Amino acid sequence: MIRTKSVHSPIEPEVDGLRILATRFRGRGLPTTAYDVWMANLGPSETLLKSYLAGKLTWAEFSRRYRAEIMESASIDKANKTIKNHGQKFTLRLLQELGQRGNITLLCHCPEQERHCHRHLLAKMLAGRIA
Repeated sequence: MIRTKSVHSPIEPEVDGLRILATRFRGRGLPTTAYDVWMANLGPSETLLKSYLAGKLTWAEFSRRYRAEIMESASIDKANKTIKNHGQKFTLRLLQELGQRGNITLLCHCPEQERHCHRHLLAKMLAGRIA
C-alpha cells in the first residue's frame, strides 16, 4: 500500500513500511533516521516549486507541470533508441511493485494536513497505470 505523510509526523515502522523522502531538498537539520531512502528525482523541480510557492502558479497548473516533469523523458534517452524514459518510469514502476508487496510512505516537508502537496499527486500517479 502506498501512503503519504509529512516527514515531521511520528514514525510508525509497522504502518509506514519503506519511508521515501520525495523532495529535491533533504532539509536542513533533518536527521537521516526520519526516512529510509531519499529520492530527489520524485520532487518537483526547483523552478516549479519556487514558482508555485511565490504564487505564480495555481494548484491546477502546478499539478499539470509536476506530472509532466515526472513523465518527461530523461536526457539519456537520446542515446537509447530502444528503451525510452528508462529512468523515471522504471522508478515509478518499481515503487508500484514495492507498494503491492508492502507498505510505502511518501514523505514531504509539507504539514500532514496540507492537501496541496506533490506527495499526494505522486501517490495518485502510482495508483494508476505507468505507460
